[in-house]
Amino acid sequence: MKTHLWRLLLLILLAPTTVFGQKTDSLVKKLDSLEKKADSTGHQSNNVQPSAYNEITSINVPVYFTLLWSDYKQQFTAPFHQTGKDWLKVAGFAGAIAGLTTIDEPIQQYALRLKNQHKPVRSISKYVSNTGGVFEAYTLAAFATWGWVFKKEKMKTTTLLATQAYLTSAAVSTVGKFLAGRQRPAVYNPDKVETEPTFFGPFAKLGTDESGHKLNSSFPSGHTTLAFAAATVYAMEYKDMPWVPILSYSAASLIGLSRIAQNMHWTTDVLTGAMLGYLSGRQVVNNYHRYAKIQNTKLKNKVSFNFGYFQGNMLASLSYRP
Repeated sequence: MKTHLWRLLLLILLAPTTVFGQKTDSLVKKLDSLEKKADSTGHQSNNVQPSAYNEITSINVPVYFTLLWSDYKQQFTAPFHQTGKDWLKVAGFAGAIAGLTTIDEPIQQYALRLKNQHKPVRSISKYVSNTGGVFEAYTLAAFATWGWVFKKEKMKTTTLLATQAYLTSAAVSTVGKFLAGRQRPAVYNPDKVETEPTFFGPFAKLGTDESGHKLNSSFPSGHTTLAFAAATVYAMEYKDMPWVPILSYSAASLIGLSRIAQNMHWTTDVLTGAMLGYLSGRQVVNNYHRYAKIQNTKLKNKVSFNFGYFQGNMLASLSYRP
């Protein structure tokens, strides 16, 4: 499955430049321009009313890959565009995570006892952990089908954005894992009674589990990152319906907790994954709404109102320039 994911990510990365050419580049530049303006104020107001999702702002295949390429570009170059205030927030979060590493081991040991002593906890956490990604895919497919069958443009758009958040957050998580090289709590070492939440850095060999399966880096939690990325998209697009954000973030949190209960992640892995997923999903949503503003501006430029005299009467006229 990991091989297929890498192939898909490579295809996504290459498609915009090889297929859509100059049109893609032009729109990406416009999106970047608006993105910088939004960053300077720190806020962006998005119109999430159903009427805002229409033929003018719809996402077709070229637009999908254009936005996706722009998402990758913005997320991976974000560190080079941060303000002093942004870096203070990053430092604050990093400091909090560093402080919380002191409770990684106690929580892991408590989770293990809970898992071993309570069969329902063991069964539920295993089920959620092992099938979380599959059910997310099924859920997105169901939402997409419902949107297309019943012609719900907002649901179609939101689901497409969720897939973009899924892909971009997967790439961010993969890079983070490579750089961190953190040992998983499930690593098997016959010479040690307990594992340690140690960071070994890039190219580190991180051992195997008790069954001999090779383990990759623990930090951040990929399952949690992807879950919160998709959850954030639905939470933002349906913020006018309070139960949607509650349900979305609750499901994502359950996936994160299941990874701790299954001894696959430390607590700080999950917390960092949740933050990365949230930021990734937020960027994807805001980027789409910047695209919608560009489209609406084009429409306004094509339509003009004029006044003039005709046979002594003041008349108003409406003109459309294709």
